[in-house]
Amino acid sequence: MSSLAWKINRLKLMGAPEIAWRVRQLVQKKASKVGIGLVAKAPAPDLASTGATFIADAAANVDIAALRQAADAILAGRWNVFAMRGLNLGFPPQWNRDPKTGTVAPMKLGKAIDYRREAVVGDIKYLWEPSRHLELVTLALAWRASGEQRYAAGARLLLESWFDQCPYPNGVHWTSSLELAVRLLNWAFAWQLLGGADSALFKGAEGTRFQRRWLDNIYQHCHFIRGYFSRHSSANNHLFGEYMGLFVASVQWPCWPESARWQALARRGLEAEALKQNTEDGVNKEQAIYYQHEVMDMMLLCHHIGQANGAGFSAAYLERLERLAEFVAALMDAGGNVPMTGDADDAQMVRLAYEPGWSPYRSLLASCALLFQRGDFKRKAGRLDDKNRWLSGADGAARWEALAAAGEEKPVLAFPQGGYYLLGSHFGTEREVRIVVDCAPLGYLSIAAHGHADALAFTLSAAGEELLTDPGTYAYHTQKAWRDYFRSTAAHNTVQVDGQDQSEIGGNFMWLRKANAKLLGHAPQEAVQVFEGEQDGYRRLADPVLHRRRIDFDPARNVLVVLDTLECRGAHEVALHWHFAETCRVEGRAQALFALGHRSRLDMQCSFGDGPELLRSSEAPMGGWISRRFDEKEGITTAVWRGRIQGTTRIETTIALSLA
Repeated sequence: MSSLAWKINRLKLMGAPEIAWRVRQLVQKKASKVGIGLVAKAPAPDLASTGATFIADAAANVDIAALRQAADAILAGRWNVFAMRGLNLGFPPQWNRDPKTGTVAPMKLGKAIDYRREAVVGDIKYLWEPSRHLELVTLALAWRASGEQRYAAGARLLLESWFDQCPYPNGVHWTSSLELAVRLLNWAFAWQLLGGADSALFKGAEGTRFQRRWLDNIYQHCHFIRGYFSRHSSANNHLFGEYMGLFVASVQWPCWPESARWQALARRGLEAEALKQNTEDGVNKEQAIYYQHEVMDMMLLCHHIGQANGAGFSAAYLERLERLAEFVAALMDAGGNVPMTGDADDAQMVRLAYEPGWSPYRSLLASCALLFQRGDFKRKAGRLDDKNRWLSGADGAARWEALAAAGEEKPVLAFPQGGYYLLGSHFGTEREVRIVVDCAPLGYLSIAAHGHADALAFTLSAAGEELLTDPGTYAYHTQKAWRDYFRSTAAHNTVQVDGQDQSEIGGNFMWLRKANAKLLGHAPQEAVQVFEGEQDGYRRLADPVLHRRRIDFDPARNVLVVLDTLECRGAHEVALHWHFAETCRVEGRAQALFALGHRSRLDMQCSFGDGPELLRSSEAPMGGWISRRFDEKEGITTAVWRGRIQGTTRIETTIALSLA
């Protein structure tokens, strides 16, 4: 999509107040080219008091071997950046060179750089990720755990090189306030881990100079974020993260006259956005489970750091966080799998755990188990991970041991405000069947940036293993064809009409006309459980089509009957897609197929069309792909029933489950 087309589409989704605000932002950017509004010189910091310690002494109880291995790889110049593992970037790296494409971003005013243009900056996700400085925290943790000076020296060298290569306000690392905010969070952790204001790194004339240089950068970061908050249709998780960075920095370094104002502003923003961006029943409105994880992590970290400094958050804020945890717990099956609904970018706010098999969702539930004394969250989390050990220390470990784990006898089955509904049986056991149905809005605000065209899709797991899955995300700013496929209707377990998506794509993070989903019925307590809903995305067609889906689940027989009704007058091409997890072996037979997992079997029958077309790693047509990690994909089996309908038509699919 051309830059002009993208701008026209973006303008379509703006109201008058947003247009006026963006004009002011444009004027602000133009003025900054001549120095207006920039920090001419950072004021001298007052280090009479800095933030209280919020990191525990957990070195004796964490996986030090894994931590040291990660730190040693960084010092050896081997970096993990999304799909590129063990990448030789050197130490320190070239911060303005995209490690994926080799493109060197221009060194001019950051706000004048179009970071969306691959020809200018390369793949911006790969360029930004190392500069979030999670690896700085890795080195600081390794120093704290081992006492080896080379890790602390490496942390200093990493920072000095970044200051040298990324001078305020020039370059691509001075474009996005969210990137600055995440960097500030990691700087706060590293500062404390390295010894705070009294660190040995700050001793002597050179140490004093280094300390002042770091503090000047902190001030510049805060000033930048304060001037460039994400507003209006961009006020999603980016705004929350920006408030997080400003709050943490102003609590950790209350060193300037503006610090108190920054902290008060950020606190008010966090309190308001926690309630605005998340429904009362615990669903993040971006309709992307990984972004729910990120927002929850921000909320937990801000409360943890604030509480350590006598500035915890309100009961309403914490109540909303607890509801968010309940939704994650409801989605998680007995094997710990969470459906990959909506976008995911693999981001962590800070990395404190290196042990094998670490799960961000289990980690969040462990944090919430401690915070809210919830035995059901403890059961889902399974164990106390290293991240929580660094945050809560021996006291947290003792409270964890004292907390009795509770089963999942009565899980939350309906999230009507968020738009998700569950069917199933034997929850939390090896006989579990868990069905998660998406009857939610497309996404948040006018652009719905991180939503997927997945209305009335559902995922299915049995015996703790995924059978029918959501294929994930794969790409963001680059590889448009793949970006569009993974968020398309065809990439979800639902019905596609005339080769169209339910909602109309307007750009990489933008949707134009959006499907509306509506609940018609949900009866999870009946002998035969029922979900019924409809979505109107195809009513925009010349001959409008209304899609209604009913799912009947008989837990006594482990049988689902899926009835898709397409109300219309004319003729339409219809495709019914089913995506099987990569652990499934799938074979088709006439009008049926079977899928074998490790502990379960699925038999599917449907009389529509000529029987299932099985796509495996197909590019024409696209299908048979899953992305478990950002920028990585692998083949799965996608079954497609295709046919032509004339007028209102009902398509019945029967799914029978057998558990080992």
